[in-house]
Amino acid sequence: MPDLALVEHGLITAAVQLLVGWLTGNWWAGGGLASGYFIGREVAQAEYRWIEQFGTGLRADMPWHAVFDPRVWQTADQTADWLGPVIVTLAIAWLMRRRTQRSGTGGFAG
Repeated sequence: MPDLALVEHGLITAAVQLLVGWLTGNWWAGGGLASGYFIGREVAQAEYRWIEQFGTGLRADMPWHAVFDPRVWQTADQTADWLGPVIVTLAIAWLMRRRTQRSGTGGFAG
């Protein structure tokens, strides 16, 4: 059974992307907005893990590259929580781009 958070993240990103894409016709913007939220959320959590584990509890002790430290990305869930939404939004944007190229429209009409 898939992780419920991963499914929820995918559904939320798809909903945001579909709403923005439908309203603006820009499926990539919708995907970027939705994915950016989850990427930012996971980066912030990785920063907190680094501060707790290696930064003596102080943000001031954290170097700029701490979020890229593989020691704070130890579980598959931590990576999947941002990668899943990125994959979902890339797939939707790609499919909608192909669809609009075929039909010559920018929205759902066609």
